[in-house]
Amino acid sequence: MPKIVSLSKSAQHSFSKTTCKSLTLIEGEGVEDDAHRGTLVKHRSRVKASPTAPNLRQVHLIHYELIAQLQKSGFDIQAATMGENITTEGIDLLSLPRGTQLEIGENALIQITGLRNPCKQLDNYQQGLTAAVLAKDNKGNLIRKAGIMGIVLRGADISVGDSIKVILPPEPYHPLLPV
Repeated sequence: MPKIVSLSKSAQHSFSKTTCKSLTLIEGEGVEDDAHRGTLVKHRSRVKASPTAPNLRQVHLIHYELIAQLQKSGFDIQAATMGENITTEGIDLLSLPRGTQLEIGENALIQITGLRNPCKQLDNYQQGLTAAVLAKDNKGNLIRKAGIMGIVLRGADISVGDSIKVILPPEPYHPLLPV
């Protein structure tokens, strides 16, 4: 069954976050005590471009399977290293369509808005990490593997070990795009 294997947050705009046993998700805003919490965009480069845009990046999720793959490739990566709030196990996050909802534990509900677009901060942390989370499909299209972003539809406290239920949106499905 899909579940949470790690949680993390940071009150500062830092690359990595600090792990914790539980988080409070706040409806329409994101993670309590996290720098990316808010109704309007908080990611620094996006604030410069459009400070009144809605915050589609309230919660960052990465699948533990990516972390394990990067570790096998020689990277010193752990949960929270790449700045995610929620590390999942047992869900192919990257294959979910836009608008998918993740019900976490008994009450929390997150809606997936899009893909995290890997940036040079990854290489600032460890050389070659950006390339390791990017690939191309057989048609030459870029595949971004650095996680997904979402918004909080229903706030609640969540904890490591909580189950995750995937609720797909109505068809036709739309692929995740960078947000």
